[in-house]
Amino acid sequence: MISLERRDGRPLVIGHRGAAALAPETTLAGFRAAVAAGVDLIEFDVLALRGGELVVAHSDDLHEVSHGAARGTVGSMALAELRELCPELPTLGQALTFFAEEAQEVGVHVDLKSSSALEGTVQALGQLGLVERSLVSSFHLGALRRLARVEPRLRTGASFPQDRLGIDGRRGFGPVVHGVLRALRPLTPFLVGALLARAQATVLVLHHALVSPAAVRRAHARGAAVVAWTVDERDDLRRVETAGVDAVVTNNPSIFVSTLTT
Repeated sequence: MISLERRDGRPLVIGHRGAAALAPETTLAGFRAAVAAGVDLIEFDVLALRGGELVVAHSDDLHEVSHGAARGTVGSMALAELRELCPELPTLGQALTFFAEEAQEVGVHVDLKSSSALEGTVQALGQLGLVERSLVSSFHLGALRRLARVEPRLRTGASFPQDRLGIDGRRGFGPVVHGVLRALRPLTPFLVGALLARAQATVLVLHHALVSPAAVRRAHARGAAVVAWTVDERDDLRRVETAGVDAVVTNNPSIFVSTLTT
């Protein structure tokens, strides 16, 4: 089972969608940029298509994934149709082959956007010998419980909170959302035990605005690692690092060098 312990006194670096600030997100080029930047793991999202194929895509919103070329949902598409709109979008098999062949020292962090992708994801990880190098996180706690039964060697992470409306990513809404989450930060430690128990997870994956030393201590007391997402500002990185998180998801891995070594 993959270790998420700090290395050399610093949290692990998890490249978000590869390294979205450095190269096109959720592409093999982005994965290569993340490796070149020295990440410890690479995070990406998995969605199931109409025909059952699994692809690496951050959102089910086709308008977002196709960069405005089409509207609808990714999950309603056939693979050939999606390829015409998003030729660089890899299948799950292509993404995992990259880890097996090109990035053998880098961990895999799969975020399950849909529980329908669960069995196919586990199967693909097993076929390429990546189960023990992988962390699978999700907001779907029931899916994580199933994962714990299906493949006990796989490390699972309970993500919190779920942005069901996608507000956090909308222009102009970020400061509002972060302000609300900061106000909720004192309550988060009291939710830690229930989240981990309901998901049967060994990792807590928290929005960085909810991270506090108390929440980290509660998780560690239960034997769970803490991952903070998604951190792109130096002040936020310093705060979650001081709080004791084990790993940080970021679009820009270079901030670790400029922040935690000064």
